[in-house]
Amino acid sequence: MIEKGSTMNRTVKAAVSMIAITAMSIGALAACGSSSAGDSEGKVYFLNFKPEAADQWTALAEAYTEETGVTVEVQTAASGTYEQTLKSEIAKTDAPTLFQVNGPVGYQNWKGYTADMSDTEVYKQLQNQDVALTDGDKVVGIPYVMETYGLIYNKDILNKYFALDGAKATSIEDIDSFDALKAVADDMQSRKDELGIQGAFTSAGFDSSSDWRFKTHLANLPLYYEFQEDDVTEQPSEIKGTYLENYKDIFDLYITDSTTEPTQLSSKTGDDANSEFALGEAAFYQNGTWAWTDLEKAGMTADQVGMMPIYFGVDDANEGLATGSENYWCINEKASEADQQATADFLAWVITSDTGKKALSEDMGFTTPFKTFDDVETDNPLTAAAVEDQSSGKTQVSWNFTMMPSEEWKNQLGSALLEYAQGTGDWSTVESAFVDNWATEYANANS
Repeated sequence: MIEKGSTMNRTVKAAVSMIAITAMSIGALAACGSSSAGDSEGKVYFLNFKPEAADQWTALAEAYTEETGVTVEVQTAASGTYEQTLKSEIAKTDAPTLFQVNGPVGYQNWKGYTADMSDTEVYKQLQNQDVALTDGDKVVGIPYVMETYGLIYNKDILNKYFALDGAKATSIEDIDSFDALKAVADDMQSRKDELGIQGAFTSAGFDSSSDWRFKTHLANLPLYYEFQEDDVTEQPSEIKGTYLENYKDIFDLYITDSTTEPTQLSSKTGDDANSEFALGEAAFYQNGTWAWTDLEKAGMTADQVGMMPIYFGVDDANEGLATGSENYWCINEKASEADQQATADFLAWVITSDTGKKALSEDMGFTTPFKTFDDVETDNPLTAAAVEDQSSGKTQVSWNFTMMPSEEWKNQLGSALLEYAQGTGDWSTVESAFVDNWATEYANANS
């Protein structure tokens, strides 16, 4: 998962609601539009956002060209340079015909370049069309990767705990609210020697490889509930911080019932948390579906892990996992009609052909939102947990962190959280960083 931030002048209504994350395809559809692509004079130029998938996209482009005769060029931006690279490339005569935005925030920079994708096959094949990025009636972006996060748990440790005399729960089904989670975590922490663990939760590290889990993903929860309550669908100029006490409660749990003393959190990394969990030193680990690759490499097996919501103490009975995307395909409206059609045809082939489906699901490891992937099985147990959660009847928590006003807002919040955890600052500093600095950063971005 690549976590990033960008500023926005004004947000549009973007339907980034919960998706039916499925592991994948309705069957063999025809490679919709591929033949027409071969007959056209159009070409495709894709500016790829994900460096880790550069080779796979190049191979996929070559396969499509060999099959259809249509030229497909793929260029991959270096990590952390996508916006800068896109600004440079979009100004050229042979500009990208296909590019990416990270959601409603990123869209604001490129709204003049986004074609309406409502007639494309990739839009028609979405499991849930509400997840598309929209501007009024115009479909401006199609998510091609869906991700889910929550509390990953170690089944072996929890089963051992459930068997203890006086355990606060006897099954995973009993942990269905913040109060239940806190009772179990507190008890596990007090009995960690019996359980052979270092703490209930992995370290809440504030190294840059880890802090996004708290200043972005955990911070999404108070935003989600506030925006739900106030019916916020566009980036607001200011926020109230209605649910900051709930934010404090879960963060307190992370740093109190932990493998690590709070004073040591500044140097703790994402690798540390991954290792602690994989080695069985902690029962709970806040992360998402993308974490499975590292956990598997560290020796865990699929039957050892599950994932539950980050129960926030607001609407626990209905709260599901947090699901969304920061990866939206956009077709360049300023490209020629032939190039736009060729690009739409290429995307249709990517999500319908066996070659394309294998590339996305196996070679790149993506969880996709398209009906055409329903027949593709996943060996990622966290994805399987997300699929089960989606069909549970609970409401998935949407990704509202795409509305955060700037990277600086996140950084200031992260600093305040670390100071609070270490005892060098109090919670009021966190509240100020959350509420007051939102207004400041919004004003800076819109001045």
